[in-house]
Amino acid sequence: MADVLKFIREYTIANKEITERDDQVIFGEFSWPKDAKTNYGVYGTGKDAGEAKDYYTVDSILFLLRHVKLTHPNYVRQAAAANVPVVRRPDRRGLLAYLKGETATSASIDKSAPLEIAIQRQTQAKRTTDDTQNDPSKRIRLEMEQVQKAKERLAAKLEPSKEGAVVTTDQIRSLSDTMSVEKIAAIKAKLRAKKRTTIKVDEDDLGTGILEQRSFIDAEVDVTRDIMSRERLWRTRTSILQSTGKDFSKNVFAILQSVKAQEDGKQTKPTTQQRTEQTPAIQQDPRRKLTTQTQYNRYDQERFRGKEETEGFKIDTGGTYHGMTLKSVTEGASARKAQTPVQPPRREITPQPKPQTPQKRVSRTPIIIIPAATTSLITLYNAKDILQDLKFCTSDEKKSQGARKENDVLIQRRKDDGSSVPYRVVDAVNKLSPQDWDRVVGVFAQGPAWQFKGWPWLLSDGSPVDIFARIRGFHIKFDEMKLDPNIKKWNVHVLVVSRTKRHLDRACLLKFWEILDKYMIKHKSHLRF
Repeated sequence: MADVLKFIREYTIANKEITERDDQVIFGEFSWPKDAKTNYGVYGTGKDAGEAKDYYTVDSILFLLRHVKLTHPNYVRQAAAANVPVVRRPDRRGLLAYLKGETATSASIDKSAPLEIAIQRQTQAKRTTDDTQNDPSKRIRLEMEQVQKAKERLAAKLEPSKEGAVVTTDQIRSLSDTMSVEKIAAIKAKLRAKKRTTIKVDEDDLGTGILEQRSFIDAEVDVTRDIMSRERLWRTRTSILQSTGKDFSKNVFAILQSVKAQEDGKQTKPTTQQRTEQTPAIQQDPRRKLTTQTQYNRYDQERFRGKEETEGFKIDTGGTYHGMTLKSVTEGASARKAQTPVQPPRREITPQPKPQTPQKRVSRTPIIIIPAATTSLITLYNAKDILQDLKFCTSDEKKSQGARKENDVLIQRRKDDGSSVPYRVVDAVNKLSPQDWDRVVGVFAQGPAWQFKGWPWLLSDGSPVDIFARIRGFHIKFDEMKLDPNIKKWNVHVLVVSRTKRHLDRACLLKFWEILDKYMIKHKSHLRF
């Protein structure tokens, strides 16, 4: 199937002019619409789950080639003015290198992407027919010429062949001089009989039939072209095997080599020596042989056989004469028994006591508690953006981007020396143990006192004043919002962010970390921060 990106590359390398006519880009006998998509992927699309990958159009690539000498900012302004999609800066260098022939391929080319079907351009004869259909005078003249040609062909078939030279009037003689009356009458009768069996062809009907046949063929071609223009080929058996991120050669070749080796008889069963070498070292340890259970082995079945194979003759099939003298061999078993040294009794191995189970490691990760209400400016949706990336964004924006709410969020606080420290952010306190409450270093208060229901250190009247004496309190609000009356009474530091000015977020949120570090140095120095 024709690939428009390859046509653009060939024309660019050969320095050929690409023709554009009536929202169509023409490459010889093929053409594509300007808004047809290529298989060159747009940088940054298709990475997130559920996001479709986007591809550059033919018009955007051609616009880049025409304005390749401009700087990227000027090119972007020109493309925006012309309402043409912009080729992003990360894709610019790789795309131009591929189109100019500097590289054979590019990692951004998706071979599995569906390709736009090319439109077959009309031939010269077809274009002449279309021109005549648009001009009535030309159409009538063409029909008359075709009718005349059809008449001449029909006349050439019906007329008898004229052989010999041209007959002049001097050579014409009367039939009565050369033939008899009976022969002339026979010829006339034969001509009458032949005329009765010959069908007279109407020349007008013949011309009309040719024109109708030609118009029917043209209509069939138009319908076929219209159907093919709307067809979209998604996958073929060739494109399904092409992938830029996978390499099947290693696995496939390894399987083929193993099959070939089995067919050639190169793979044999492992020998006894190989099996001994493959025995794990843990089974070679004599201290563990007592507790290791005997397992079945298809290659070592001799030790499972009894003495029935010697038919009761007490023959030691596993015996050997290795290391024995000739005298001991000839004297028999009595001499061998005398020479056999007495082995000392084995010491019983007492199992060592198991080591005690180590105690559970206490976590040193600080915990920050935020409100669980959806009306709060900081929630589990945007806590990572605010506290880790130091950039404020609303919870609704994160929800529109497809973010999901987790039970807790682990953020990484980046310090000035390049290191990072983890902090755990939660909005529910019912799962915190007494050890976890010792790691709570900060809380974002929203305003209402019911936020602290079920907390420790709560006064009898429900006031959280004692809580802010043990945990550093914060409150975040927009600059135009009024401050809650409870926040004014409590020991809480207020963080003011702008609703529209995002360049001020970093300075405000760095103040939050500065205050929290001072508090942890004084009261929570045993934690990691």
